[in-house]
Amino acid sequence: MISNEIIKIASNTSYVGLKNDYTYKSSKKNSMCGDLIKVELVVNKSKINSMRYETESCIYCNASANLIAKHIRGLSINKVKKDLNKLRSFSMDIKSFQIPIKFKKFKSLFKKTNTNRLNCIFLPLDAVLKALK
Repeated sequence: MISNEIIKIASNTSYVGLKNDYTYKSSKKNSMCGDLIKVELVVNKSKINSMRYETESCIYCNASANLIAKHIRGLSINKVKKDLNKLRSFSMDIKSFQIPIKFKKFKSLFKKTNTNRLNCIFLPLDAVLKALK
């Protein structure tokens, strides 16, 4: 069952909708389930000003994209890459895994009941990292 917290996170549409105004953009498709995400990033002086996204995906992918868009604003590209790569290395088997402070809300997505949805949760991270290459 999907928690109310995940539903609440995913239902925020503040960052949904591409504006075709970007410094970086990318798209990624999850080959396992078919989820698709497109992201646009606006960067100024190596700092993320904004992220917009559009998905054809499940609630877990939407919640993940929303958390990223909300929390990367104002961060340097290098910090975003470092933190998202650290999140990307998450494994349900690691008991001492430390979520980067800016991304503490991801804890609601990293639950044992969501183990089979990690690819959905990681898809927005992968799209942002692809855009910033």
